[in-house]
Amino acid sequence: MTDMPHVLIAGGGVAGLSLGLTLHQIGVPFTVLESVTELRPLGVGINVQPNAVRELLDLGFTREDLDSAGVPTCEWALVGRGGQEIYAEPRGTFAGYNWPQYSMHRGKFQMLLAAKLKERAGEDAIMLGTRVVGYEKSTSGVTAHITRADGSADIIKGSLLIGADGIHSKVRATMHPNQPPLHWGGAILWRGTTRAKPMRTASSFVGLGTVKQRMIIYPISAPDPTDGLAQINWIAEITIDDPSARDNVGWFRQVEVADFAHHFDDWTFDWLDVPKLLHGAEVTYESAMIDRDPVPTWVDGPVALMGDAAHAMYPTGSNGASQAIIDAREIGVAMLEHGIKPDALEAYNAKLCGPVSELILRNRGHGPFGLLTIVEERCGGAFSNIDDVVSPQERSEFMAKYKAAAGFAMETLNSAPPTIPAGARIS
Repeated sequence: MTDMPHVLIAGGGVAGLSLGLTLHQIGVPFTVLESVTELRPLGVGINVQPNAVRELLDLGFTREDLDSAGVPTCEWALVGRGGQEIYAEPRGTFAGYNWPQYSMHRGKFQMLLAAKLKERAGEDAIMLGTRVVGYEKSTSGVTAHITRADGSADIIKGSLLIGADGIHSKVRATMHPNQPPLHWGGAILWRGTTRAKPMRTASSFVGLGTVKQRMIIYPISAPDPTDGLAQINWIAEITIDDPSARDNVGWFRQVEVADFAHHFDDWTFDWLDVPKLLHGAEVTYESAMIDRDPVPTWVDGPVALMGDAAHAMYPTGSNGASQAIIDAREIGVAMLEHGIKPDALEAYNAKLCGPVSELILRNRGHGPFGLLTIVEERCGGAFSNIDDVVSPQERSEFMAKYKAAAGFAMETLNSAPPTIPAGARIS
């Protein structure tokens, strides 16, 4: 049992830990309930956009902290299979934002968040080996049903419950028991990291290929001064024509490079050797590119969803982790205004559920990689001068619309006041 008011957070990933840090900052009691018995730095690369980096710095993280988990991104670029540039732009502070964009190792970033939370709120702020499997509402708050690592069942009571338990969220399944199954459009992803030299700049995010077959490549560490090599995160992707051929669309497994590298055997350019990059990885993983259909609400009285539990989306816009951090900050803002009450969750839901649901559907249309779709439709992906295929103005307008929809249009972000004012505490 816990004292009231107290917020229960289901899940100790980026979303749940960011919320824990935010609640600690504004003086709200909480406990993070995490299913694993040990937090380990698992995963590969993610991108954290300037709007989310701003929030991390406002939470008291330093640039040195963030550098320990990743590297500031210099550039975002799309190129054709022949290596010709389709679109390129600077990112983060290199583009004029007041804050950098970061390419990070997901596991290292999660461990950084967890370490800061324990340092500030104590070791017992995160309860490991505790999986939330459902909930019941009551007049005094909410009861979370849990299973412990030994398989035993128990309950924990709180005033509010926030489901930050990912795309397979049990909190969401309780809130929306008739939700459709996972959505898969046929894209299969293989992920890994390889020590190699960065391309274009010291930290360029590069997408190349077509909507049916492409590579995404970016460093998640600074180049080693001794040999110039960095840890390069890569995603190899193909789209099959018949998604119904796979019944289990939620798979994630370790595979051998030989299982998929043949799809990219001829991707050897004078500036990039894709087969060499793939075969240089120590470990590779296969998964489906999946999301969930938007739901009409993220709130059920004293219960709310956040992060992938609320809005699992295709990673085409590099904003899943960023949106999870923004969710945490907006929940904090709502509690400062409305207290540790369901009214705060309703305010959070009213502000974000609609716009972010639109972003889910926009990402299904390939997000910013939609430019590759346009090029493919107009010239089959073969061109000598991209301006003859898609004008500079059309390319710029396309990207501007996406950044505005994703919440990191530069002028708007740079002029915005802090989401949570320094020193703000709940009454």
